[in-house]
Amino acid sequence: MMRTLKFVFAAFTIVLFMQSCESDLDLQPEDGRLTGDAAFENPEAYKQFLAKLYAGISLSGQDGPAGNPDLAGLDEGFSNYLRLYWKMQELTTDEAIIGWNDGTIKDLHAQTWTSGNEFIRTMYSRIFYQVALTNEFLRQTTNDKLDARGVDAELRADIQEFRAEARFMRALSYWHAMDLFANVPFVTEQDPIGAFLPEQIQRADLFDYIESELLDIEGAIVGARQNEYGRADQAAVWMLLAKIYLNSEVYTGTPRYTDVITYTNNIIGAGYSIPGNEYYQLFLADNNTNGAQEEVIFPITFDGLNTQSFGGMTFLVHAPVGGSMNPADFGINGGWFGIRTTPTFVEQFPGEENSADGRALFYTDGQEKDILDTSPFNNGFAVEKFRNVDVNGVAGSDSTGDHPDTDFPMFRLADAYLMYAEAALRGGGGSMSTATGYINQLRERAYGDTSGNISEGDLSLDFILDERSRELFWEAHRRTDLIRFGQFSDQGIWQWKGNVQQGVTTEAFRDIMPLPASDLGVNTNLQQNEGY
Repeated sequence: MMRTLKFVFAAFTIVLFMQSCESDLDLQPEDGRLTGDAAFENPEAYKQFLAKLYAGISLSGQDGPAGNPDLAGLDEGFSNYLRLYWKMQELTTDEAIIGWNDGTIKDLHAQTWTSGNEFIRTMYSRIFYQVALTNEFLRQTTNDKLDARGVDAELRADIQEFRAEARFMRALSYWHAMDLFANVPFVTEQDPIGAFLPEQIQRADLFDYIESELLDIEGAIVGARQNEYGRADQAAVWMLLAKIYLNSEVYTGTPRYTDVITYTNNIIGAGYSIPGNEYYQLFLADNNTNGAQEEVIFPITFDGLNTQSFGGMTFLVHAPVGGSMNPADFGINGGWFGIRTTPTFVEQFPGEENSADGRALFYTDGQEKDILDTSPFNNGFAVEKFRNVDVNGVAGSDSTGDHPDTDFPMFRLADAYLMYAEAALRGGGGSMSTATGYINQLRERAYGDTSGNISEGDLSLDFILDERSRELFWEAHRRTDLIRFGQFSDQGIWQWKGNVQQGVTTEAFRDIMPLPASDLGVNTNLQQNEGY
């Protein structure tokens, strides 16, 4: 979206956002220059505020790459929403391991975290900062407020669509809260402004709230594939509904696989397609224009000149580069020698690094498959997934080589295909023949021909879990997938899980993250998750 619309959002870090858990955590918005109605004297302010809601998951401050942060007292790269969410979803699994010794970062892969872990705490803070921003936007765009400001009919119609998008963004963050933390503080635009202690909502009740919000905005938001690139539309709503239904048994104890079939069918019928691009081209600097966008349902957009941050895609392009890898091949000025993958992930590909499957994007020169020590970059194969070059190898727009143009595909059609197949296998209805056809579309792209195609008899839940990893690795799905399949904590094993080189199982309570000790110390309404 940042490429399509030149949004200005600095003015909207206003003091009225001080209304949720941020006050409990001593995380205060930095810029208090504008408050309430004064921020909306310019009619363009409504769209600018909406831009801030989207920018909240890609950026972490107003100036970029550092200076004037959203949350006081936190490093802007470290506290980036996407960077933190990626770490929660990937570093805790068999798909990624990091060599850095920053604070407690290695505890994520080891699954030895505590309620004092600063990465978990800051993810929690980011989620509730987003919720606070959205709540304030909704307060400032009620009919009464618009009447008082004399907003005309044309702008008012736009604002109603903006409100639906804002509610989608809040539902997205509440989904992340429900998935990661289960029972969390709950605040909406109906709650008072100012410091107060939010009540805790139970996971199943939060599921019901998210579902009701999405169903309520389904008919109000812009139609599927009709909004500006990077903004939520009806298909994004359907996708988030499908995601919560797919994991409903985890969240509520009740399976909802029939609903997964319903909403993935809606998405598949909306006109998205698997483009003719090779797989690796989905993750290049021009993936908003090179054809890959035909598959993307909801991206987090980045622009090397206009969305500069050391989190997000800057992290995901730089941190996996090291050893003998040439940074110029990735359109950057240097690697950060951080992220690699585990032998467990490599072994999911027939032939491993020599696989005919084009999704096996491994760099092996000078790299060891086994991870004998987590710190050296050459322990573990490197991964070449995200790059800041276009299909012709030309680097992105930032001439310094710091900040990429590459967009992050949060939701894409391939995931909808895989969800359909899994829901069909789990008894949700649908057609196994159709499911096989969807999987084979992905595998024909991966193999370049039909040599990797499967038959209906090959479809099983074990196959789906592995295929989701092969297709969607490093796209922030793996932790949630492993939990749904019962393979995250007390069953699945990979190197350095449990802080043991060969890997061990961990306690089942780690399927849910702890509420930060710092928030528990302030909010007496909160009860810690079991085991912490």
